[in-house]
Formats: sequence, structure tokens, C-alpha cells
Amino acid sequence: MASGDDNGKKVTPVLRISQLDALELNKALEQLVWSQFTRCFQGFKPGLLARFEPELKASLWLFLWRFTVYSKNATVGQAILNIQYKNDLSQMQKYQALSKQQKYWYLICTVGGKWLEERCYGLFSNRPLESFRKTKYFINIVFGLIRLCELLNFLAFLQKGKFATLTERILRIRSVFCQPQSVRQIGFEYTNRELLWHGFAEFLIFLLPLINMQKLKLKVSSWSLPISGGTRNENNSATCCKECSLCGEWPTLPHTIGCSHVFCYYCIKSNYLLDLYFTCPKCGTEVQDLQPLKYKLEMKEVDTH
Repeated sequence: MASGDDNGKKVTPVLRISQLDALELNKALEQLVWSQFTRCFQGFKPGLLARFEPELKASLWLFLWRFTVYSKNATVGQAILNIQYKNDLSQMQKYQALSKQQKYWYLICTVGGKWLEERCYGLFSNRPLESFRKTKYFINIVFGLIRLCELLNFLAFLQKGKFATLTERILRIRSVFCQPQSVRQIGFEYTNRELLWHGFAEFLIFLLPLINMQKLKLKVSSWSLPISGGTRNENNSATCCKECSLCGEWPTLPHTIGCSHVFCYYCIKSNYLLDLYFTCPKCGTEVQDLQPLKYKLEMKEVDTH
């Protein structure tokens, strides 16, 4: 891919979406390689790899770099999408492979940068904050500036379509197609359906926590089984007080919320902490004041069968 015979061929710019897809494929590959590597140590003592995790990851990424960017001028994600890196320093329209200096600097900026960030985090997280306050503050500022530069670079990439990462912009390496782009095999109708479904699913995930399911369930049940408004007799009142309206068992530390129904203290307290707008599942009364039951129920009142 990087041989001298390829230096005379014309290059085709890569779509923005293809460059972003290549980055996502690279991240997925790194996670897959690391998960497969950690499986080899499942039978060992827990936490064995934690101490040397940054160095182990750097070694794996170095191995991947050797057989991807160094030898083929492309990452694994780019190779899957028919993309490779081009030396953009010469400003030539013909393809020109990356120089060795660019490849080594790519290794330092990607693998070395990740290792340095993880190692600094692990080093200063286990140290007293007072003695390393200034150093840690300086390192946080440096990494914060790098993140800001990455954000600005991404905004420029969305506008120009070149240099998806800050490393690519600094080293002047650009993504181009290895061969002319093949005809798209997938129809846009299928893509539109997938986008519509994912958008609808995300909307539901956002909307469901805002819905009070308890009130909705009570409303639906009231349509099918309307609550009688007549006066309850003593037997109904006794039966109501013999069981918790939530768990259906004999009430433990019986409490009321302002209606005639009784709850276990732990049942009503846990539900109220979970939902501040909790209502009684029997009559729909909102929690007004959680009070212990003023009279005691005797076990002999339980109906015997």
C-alpha cells in the first residue's frame, strides 16, 4: 500500500462520515483486543494487571501500530473502509506515503499520549493532594488545553472535511481512498428507517423517566374498575387495616399517608423516597403526612379460614 508504485496514483478525498467511522472502528478494536488480553488472566489474583495497566495497553497499541500504520500507512479501521494516510506536507495531488518521521511521531502522539495521561492519573491519585497540588493543577491545565484544541480541530474538520484528529492536523497526514470509491450497495430507505427508529428509541428513553407510571396505572385501572364512593362498613375497614396496600402482608410498623389505607413503614418509605409524587395505589391519595397508625391491630382480628 505504501510502495513506490503507488506514489504516482491519484487520490480521492474521503467523506467525513467515513473518517469518523474509521475512528470508531479503531476504538472498538482496541477495546476488543484489551478484553481478549485480560481474559488470559481471569484465573489469577484480582487486580494483578491494575498496577501495570497503562504499560500493558501501550505495548498492545505499539504492536498494532507496527503492523498497521508503520507497514501499511493505515489503521485497521481505515483498511476496512478502503482508506489510508497520505503525506500532506508536499501539497501534491499524487499519492505520497508517510515518512518515517511522521509514523514515529504518530506513535508518540497517540500511544505515548494515552500512556502519559493514564500514568499521570494513576500516579497522582495515590499521592497526598497537598504535596502534589501544583503539579496536579498544572497537568490538569495541560490536558484541558489539549481537549480544547481537539474540540476546535473537530469543528474545523466538520467544516473542511480534513484532519479528523488533532494528531493528523499537526503531522499533516490526510485520509484518502486507496481505490476509487465503490458503488454504495445499501439503499437510503433502509438507512432512513434505522435513523428514524433510533431517534424514536432515544426519545422514549428520555421521556419514560418523566412519566409517573404509578399515577398512569392508577388512572387506567380507575377506568376499568371505578372506585366506589359509598361509606365503608366496619368489616371493610378492618380488612383494609389488616394488610399493607403495597405488599399485601400484615403491616409491619403500620403507617398512613392521609387516607384510610395502611402501609408497612418500609414499603411506604422506600416508595416515597423513590417517587416524591407517590400516590396510594388504592385510592390515588398523594402522600400528605407519613404518620404511624394511632391504634394497634391485634392478631386475633385476622380472619381464620
